[in-house]
Amino acid sequence: MNTRTASNPAQSATGPVIADWRDFYALTKPGVMKLVVFTGLAGMLAAPTQLHPVLAFSAILAIALAHGAAATLNQWYETDIDAVMKRTADRPLPAGRMDRETALHFGVGLGVFSVILMGMAANWLAAATLAAAILFYVCIYTIWLKRRTPQNIVIGGAAGAFPPLIGWAAATGEITLMPILLFTLIFLWTPPHFWALSLFVNADYARAGVPMMTVVAGPRATRRQMLLYTVPMAAVAIAPWPLGLAGPIYGVTATALSAIFLALAISVIRNPSTKPAHMIPEKRLFLFSILYLFAVFGALVADAWIPMGATA
Repeated sequence: MNTRTASNPAQSATGPVIADWRDFYALTKPGVMKLVVFTGLAGMLAAPTQLHPVLAFSAILAIALAHGAAATLNQWYETDIDAVMKRTADRPLPAGRMDRETALHFGVGLGVFSVILMGMAANWLAAATLAAAILFYVCIYTIWLKRRTPQNIVIGGAAGAFPPLIGWAAATGEITLMPILLFTLIFLWTPPHFWALSLFVNADYARAGVPMMTVVAGPRATRRQMLLYTVPMAAVAIAPWPLGLAGPIYGVTATALSAIFLALAISVIRNPSTKPAHMIPEKRLFLFSILYLFAVFGALVADAWIPMGATA
C-alpha cells in the first residue's frame, strides 16, 4: 500500500486535493508504457527509411506521451471500477490522492501535445494514427466496450496494436503490409495475454461488474478462446519470413517463440482449476507473453540491422 495515502491532503474531507509528481507518473501506467514504446521503436527501426535521431526521439516521446494520455483518461473514467478492485484500489484517483478534474486536464493535455509533437517531428499521417489510437482506447474500449461486452478486450485490444504502425508511419510516411502484420500480431496477442491475467484475478472483475470473458463465459470457455487466438497469432508472427518481408533472424526467432507460446496455451486449456492458487499455467503464459512480444520485436530490429538478416 502506498505510504502516502494516509497522510496526503487528498484524504481530508475539507482540505484541497494535492497530488505530487509520483501520482501523475502513476497515471501514465509506466509499466505498460515500456512495451508500448518498445514496439513503436521497433516499428520505426525496422522501417526501410530512418528519421534523424532527434526527430526519431521526439516521435518515440510522442508515442510514450500518447500512451500516458490514454492511460490517464482510462483511469479518469474508471475511478469507480478501480476503487473496488484490489489490484487498482491504490491508484491515485480511487485512493483519493488526486481529483478527477485534474486527471482529465492532464490526460487531455498530454494527448493533444503528443499528437502535435508527432506531426511536427515526423509527419501528419503518423500524428493522425496516434490520435486514432488515443481515441480508440478511450472512447471505443474504455467508454463503450469495457462495461458492455465480454468482447471488450478483443476489439479494444486494437488500441495497443497501434505503436508499430505509428513508428513505421513516422519513419516512412506510409503504411504498408509489414506494419499491418505487426498491428495484427499484437491485436491477436492481446486476448490470450490479457485473459491469462484475468483468469487469476477474476474475482476482481466480478466484484466490479466488468463483463470480462472470464466472468461471463467462465474459465473453460476463456481457456479455449485463448488457444483459438494463439494459433492465428503464431501464423501472423511467422508470416513476414515466407512473404520476404523479414529474414532468418526474425523468422527463426518468431517460429521458436510462437511454438513455445502455443505449447503454453495448450497447457492452459488442460488446466481445469478455477482457483487462482492453482493457475500456474496461466501465470506462466502471462509472463511469457510479455517476453514473447519483446523478443519477437527485438528480433525484427536485429533482422533489419544485422547484414545476415537482410532479405534479398
